[in-house]
Amino acid sequence: MNSRALRAGGPLILLVAAAVALVGTLVVGGGANAQALQDPGALVRWALPSTKMIVNISGSVMFGSLVLAIFALAPKEKAFGSALDAASISAAIFTVASGSVTFLTLLSTFNPQLSLGNEFGEQFGRFLTETEVGQAWALQTILGGIVSVAAFAVRGWLTVAITAALAGVSLIPMATQSHSGGLEDHHLAVLAISVHIVGSALWLGGLVALVVVRPVLDPDRMRTVLERYSSIAIVAFVVVALSGLLRSVPSFHSLGEVVTDPYGLILLVKVVMLVAMGALGAWYRRGLIAKSAAKNAMFWAVVALEFVFMGIASGAAAALARTAPPTGDVDAIAVTPAEFLSEQRLPPELTPLRWLTEWEIDPVWLTLGVLGIFFYAAGAWRLRRRGDTWPIHRTVLWMLGLLLLIWVTSGPLNAYGHYLFSMHMLLHMLLAMAIPLLLVAGAPVTLAARAIRARTDGTRGGREWILWIVHNPLAKVLTHPFVAAGLFIGSLWLFYFTGLFRWSLYNHLGHEWMVAHFLITGYLFTLTLVGIDPVPYRLPHAGRLVLLIITMAMHAFFGIAIMTSQGLFVAEWFGAMGRTWGATPLDDQYVGGGIAWSIGEIPTLIAAVTVAIQWSRSDEKIQKRRDRHADRTGDAELEAYNERLRKLAERDAQL
Repeated sequence: MNSRALRAGGPLILLVAAAVALVGTLVVGGGANAQALQDPGALVRWALPSTKMIVNISGSVMFGSLVLAIFALAPKEKAFGSALDAASISAAIFTVASGSVTFLTLLSTFNPQLSLGNEFGEQFGRFLTETEVGQAWALQTILGGIVSVAAFAVRGWLTVAITAALAGVSLIPMATQSHSGGLEDHHLAVLAISVHIVGSALWLGGLVALVVVRPVLDPDRMRTVLERYSSIAIVAFVVVALSGLLRSVPSFHSLGEVVTDPYGLILLVKVVMLVAMGALGAWYRRGLIAKSAAKNAMFWAVVALEFVFMGIASGAAAALARTAPPTGDVDAIAVTPAEFLSEQRLPPELTPLRWLTEWEIDPVWLTLGVLGIFFYAAGAWRLRRRGDTWPIHRTVLWMLGLLLLIWVTSGPLNAYGHYLFSMHMLLHMLLAMAIPLLLVAGAPVTLAARAIRARTDGTRGGREWILWIVHNPLAKVLTHPFVAAGLFIGSLWLFYFTGLFRWSLYNHLGHEWMVAHFLITGYLFTLTLVGIDPVPYRLPHAGRLVLLIITMAMHAFFGIAIMTSQGLFVAEWFGAMGRTWGATPLDDQYVGGGIAWSIGEIPTLIAAVTVAIQWSRSDEKIQKRRDRHADRTGDAELEAYNERLRKLAERDAQL
């Protein structure tokens, strides 16, 4: 099969394989069986998963095409426009399919009486505005429409990057509604599915985009684009595998259910397809690309086979969302206050041992932490291989920072942070103060600028995008010392004394936003104080110490304000969990204020000591530089100064 035939038949191969797999797995898993109560009919039962499959595939092509454009292509190339056209068309299909899923979900969930009257219209309106699932699908439909228009209209670097980010965001609402199972793994499942969908979209969408742009690229240029896609695909494979594992493990009581339960069998089909795609990708990226794969018929035959595997995996994924896992759905009904509020079971009493054994994994930050460790290690290794040096202590501090991030976001602090204010505050302090101190010391931007190869063909790779982020006007504003300090302190007060704190407790995305926000603001503030990565402006060392003292004072006032508060923060949450162990909610809040006041100041004190040490070393460097200059000039400046004093003295004596 040549590239022209694959371009015409590739999407058809993908869809046929997906449709066959969907039908087979729905039959095996019973996902399209008649419902015991309020059955919407066979048409709805089969149309809903089929339309969701189209949403998944079109959303993947939309997102993957945009990412390939901004990472592997240049705006001056015709291929850049072809990729954006593919994204726009896919986004339009995504929009229509998402709207259809919204309508079919209403029919499947509530089985209303279809009519053209006001009653059905009002019911549909309430579904879109008052139910979580209706709001999610309506939002996704709107976002898809925006991406469709934007991908067609824009062609600049920044606008396409924003469109790509918006396309990625548009995949999240359906992820929050794709969980099948009970309360035990609700948070893990929602976040794992979100990460899984984004990773799959990068992988599948990028491959389709390769086929689309092939006719407008010469063979040598195509090989370069293939190599860049392979980097995306490797990352996507790791993300898909890790998130899939995290999502799947809680769904089974025992390993044997993988081959005895319908859910397990469908999952096994999907796993086999993913492993096969990974093996194929590793083979042709290591062998065929290097042999001018763009002209190799075998290469395009392998791509066609990968389309088959991806189609089967997509069909199985759509069926899994309609199939009950072995753990069942019986426990999905909240029976305790904690389950009703947090959609999770109340964890056991916090004991010293459970600081080591209690985990609630966050797939988002676990994935980012693993990737951050890998890419940093790869950069340091590349420098060493070419004979350059990179301080080992920076590598150690970066690794410790990411390991601490993983522990904070997936360990006991995350497990108990929703139920104990004190644990939430400790999590916050480590995110905003301790972890940034370690990460800034790793100097990741400096490492990336030295280790990642610069591009000369008008495209932007990792190095170019990182440096663009560092040097764009917004970054210059955010890294100004006073702005960074204002964000660091101001957001602390704003978060806890407004509805943002409540939002982070009730909403999955709110919690993820909280983690990202405090990690980023803490990183920016620390960078302006003790970082070596480039920023447009840094205060003199004395000014940095003064700014730190002011920050410590404001931080102390914040802790005291919490400790002296007579009311309970988010009382309908922390005060209604039904917790029978540990301190009372108000006493626990007092402890949280103490943590903010005392433990939270430790990283600030370390930063102050670091600034003082840097100040001392800066003075030593200045003095050494002056001494070397004096040695080179024979103390000419000093002699000239003494001569000037002597003349002044002689003039005074003559008066």
